[in-house]
Amino acid sequence: MVTWIVLAVVLFALVVLALAVRPVLARLPRLRRAALALQGRQAEAEALRSAAEALQERAEALQNRAATAQQRVALIKAKRGK
Repeated sequence: MVTWIVLAVVLFALVVLALAVRPVLARLPRLRRAALALQGRQAEAEALRSAAEALQERAEALQNRAATAQQRVALIKAKRGK
């Protein structure tokens, strides 16, 4: 008698588990598509990040060139003033 009760409880737990897993399994294709879309966005973000880093380096180089040009203009003005 106890064996039947234990068996019924185990079977009931398995049925509940199957009912709980069913919606998750039904969502797997949508979750896979969402994961692929997120991976694509991650690749785009990495490409944008590298482009932003290159742009920042270029801006720093231009800033250095502008500072050098400004110093040269100051020297020219100083020489003309004398």
